[in-house]
Amino acid sequence: MHARWPAGSAAARCCRAARRAPLAAAAVILIAGCGSAPRTTAGSQPAGGGQSSASVTRCGTTRTAANVPVDVEVERGQVSCTRAMTVERGYAKAILDGRAPGNGGGGPVTVLGWKCQGFPTPEVLRTGQASKCVSGSTEILAILPAPA
Repeated sequence: MHARWPAGSAAARCCRAARRAPLAAAAVILIAGCGSAPRTTAGSQPAGGGQSSASVTRCGTTRTAANVPVDVEVERGQVSCTRAMTVERGYAKAILDGRAPGNGGGGPVTVLGWKCQGFPTPEVLRTGQASKCVSGSTEILAILPAPA
């Protein structure tokens, strides 16, 4: 069974591009995530920007190496939203620059001292989580927005 998205949605465009792209490019697109599961975190505005619930801070939106929009969240630990966004943008740039090992950039890459790695496609489709970056016990997630 195939997921259905509105014809003009980012997820639909991403998956159409993945079907037309060469294998290596498709791997990057799929790692970046085609599809998502809804993810909600309610919260108020903490000092320093972003939205927060008990342990999750939503920092904003950026784009993956495949130009797919993702929401950046600090899932565990504490790091400024400015730093979290810089790390996620650096991860996308590392993939575009070919610095991530593995076919299509699936292997881990270090960005500004953070270990970043994309999730396998089945996990991206199930959870909506495209990638994570970890430093010590602090974890930043790039999450696909729910289809509109």
